[in-house]
Amino acid sequence: MKSLIGMISPEFFGWLGLFLVCLAASSLVLLGAVFIHERQVGIVVKKFGWQSLPAGHLIALNGEPGYQADTLAPGLHFKYWFWQYRVLKVPVQVVPQGEIALVVAADGVAIPAGRILGRLVECDNFQDARLFLANGGEKGRQLGILTAGTYRIHTALFTVITSVRAQDHGMDPAQLQLQRVDPDQVGIVTTFDGHPIPEAEIAGPVIPAHDNFQNAQAFLDGGGCRGLQEQILLSGTWNLNPWFAHVEQVPMLQIPIGSVGVVISFVGMAHEDVSGVDFKHGDLVNAGHKGVWVTPLYPGKHPLNSRVMKVELVPTTNIVLNWATRTESHRYDEKLMSVTVRSRDGFAFNLDISQIIHVGALDAPKVISRVGSMQNLVDHVLQPIVGNYFRNSAQNYTVLDFLSARSERQREAAEHIRAALAAYDVQAIDTLIGDINPPAQLMQTQTDRKLAEEQRKTFEVQEAAQMQRQQLVRQTALAEIQQQVVGAEQGVHIAELQAQAHVKQAIGDAEAIRATGQARAEAWQAGVQALGSQSFTALQLMQVIGERGVRIVPDVAVSGAGGTTGLVDGLLGLVLKNQAAGSKAS
Repeated sequence: MKSLIGMISPEFFGWLGLFLVCLAASSLVLLGAVFIHERQVGIVVKKFGWQSLPAGHLIALNGEPGYQADTLAPGLHFKYWFWQYRVLKVPVQVVPQGEIALVVAADGVAIPAGRILGRLVECDNFQDARLFLANGGEKGRQLGILTAGTYRIHTALFTVITSVRAQDHGMDPAQLQLQRVDPDQVGIVTTFDGHPIPEAEIAGPVIPAHDNFQNAQAFLDGGGCRGLQEQILLSGTWNLNPWFAHVEQVPMLQIPIGSVGVVISFVGMAHEDVSGVDFKHGDLVNAGHKGVWVTPLYPGKHPLNSRVMKVELVPTTNIVLNWATRTESHRYDEKLMSVTVRSRDGFAFNLDISQIIHVGALDAPKVISRVGSMQNLVDHVLQPIVGNYFRNSAQNYTVLDFLSARSERQREAAEHIRAALAAYDVQAIDTLIGDINPPAQLMQTQTDRKLAEEQRKTFEVQEAAQMQRQQLVRQTALAEIQQQVVGAEQGVHIAELQAQAHVKQAIGDAEAIRATGQARAEAWQAGVQALGSQSFTALQLMQVIGERGVRIVPDVAVSGAGGTTGLVDGLLGLVLKNQAAGSKAS
């Protein structure tokens, strides 16, 4: 046997293998075998059959010739003979992460009038064509989308549009990216399918349970309307069908510190006034209703739909408004100018006025409900109240009254304006009168009059000074005369005292002399008795000569024998004596 096998040439085994392969291939062909790879989808096309497809249909559900509804999964399939079937092997559809894919159906029920997208039906994410058609899937663009993943799609029925093929279908690849709403932003949604928005409404109402527009069919089943939507999207990433909804990002509403936001809503539940019977000049509603919300928004960031709501910022700090050439940073007083008034005496002049007001946070909705905006409050309330008050008030006073009694006029104005603004739920903190600009001619006259008055006062002061000076001189003279009078009176008194003293002294002297004389008389009498009258007289004479220094012998003797010479000698002698006496004295 081995020798027999050895006698067979190698060529024989080659031909045998080829025969067996051909036999196997022929068997597979005869058995109608088809092999589908793992990342392929088999689409079966039936070449002929006894029935024909209904008019307007592309996919056969009951074995009609044409594209069959059922696809072939990966693996080996039999009975798909080449003379009856053609199997198309197409790659699976891949949707990358961060993207979506849109679907267009080539067969199905016609989309009803009034809608533009085919409704979503159960069909295993468009992987079961038979289920799609059996459940009433509609032909055309689909509401449903494919999110990131791999799908076995019947490409004859469904066209899948990914970002790679977006431009082939007239789309921007960015439209097939996940919709992202950035932080501090809100997404304002506009839908392209649904019921028409009811009359008197500007946006579609909020529809529950559609997962932020990601479940478009739930939105439509809930009665959603096409067009601008009241509901917004917050920060995040959303799987949205760009054929169904468009999202516009806008910043969140930011209310600064020192202000509140009064919401004026144009959408929401029916208007129900909650302002109370005392508030007669407007109405307020609760949040979620149409109208001015009774509760203001406080400082911070708020996710509001700015297309269907208007928020009026109201400063809660003191607001200064100037009726002058200067303007505050809030610019509410940009159009306010100095108030021109006419006085009682017929002069027109300008007043610069500053009005300080305050609007409380809880009063802000009332103010906006009444006047509409803070600018309207200034233009339609404050401007006429302040301007008319000063025009009316000025007619009761002259220009000079305003100039001289400025603080009084300011106090009166503050009281009047405070009462007037209280009716508008606005607090008037203070009213201040700035520059008063009277006519130049009047001021020149007043200046001249003032100068004349000041000169008159100066003259009066100078006159008074002169009169005081004269009075001073008079008083000084009187004082001096009085001093002299006093001196004279004192002199008279002193003279009288001196005279009295002299009299008393004279009397005393006389008494002394009389006593002395009497004593001498008694002494002389005793001396006469003792010595005798002649002896006592001689003794007294000698005593007198001695006491008086009477010279008995002359200092210079001049004899008469020499004539003139003797006289000259006598004079020379006297001169020499006197010189000698002077030398001794020095």
